[in-house]
Order: sequence, then structure tokens, then C-alpha cells
Amino acid sequence: MANHKSALKRIRSNEKKRVLNRYQHKTTRNAIKAIRLATDKTEASAKLSSVISMIDKLAKKNIIHANKASNLKSKLTRHVAAL
Repeated sequence: MANHKSALKRIRSNEKKRVLNRYQHKTTRNAIKAIRLATDKTEASAKLSSVISMIDKLAKKNIIHANKASNLKSKLTRHVAAL
């Protein structure tokens, strides 16, 4: 257990950040899954811009690696184009 006030505060703030990061990451993963399961091209292309924005935000906050973000965006774009 932490002995200093600053360490206790760090524990509290880390937990808040962890919960928020998990929420954002899970929401993005669900949105990606929705695009991959979509069969209609217009529906998928409408969702694509918002999902790409979500992926960029995760990469900016270092929740996911920048290269992973690029790979995800590329694969999703190719998938939507192939529909």
C-alpha cells in the first residue's frame, strides 16, 4: 500500500484513466466489428469515417500503437471498398 499522498492520488488517477481507456478501446472494437459484419456498402461507408476518427483518437492517446491504427484503417477501407 502506498504511503504518500501523491502516490495515493496517482493510484486513483491511474484507475480512472484505465477505466476510460478500456471503455474507449472496447467501443472502437465494437464499431470495427459492426463495419466488418455490415453487408450494405452505403451503411458501411457511412460508419467508416467515424470509426477512422475513433481509431485516430486511440492512437493519439497511445491506447493503441500508431502502426496498428494505420493497419486497421487500411484494412477497413479495403473491406468497405470490396463490398
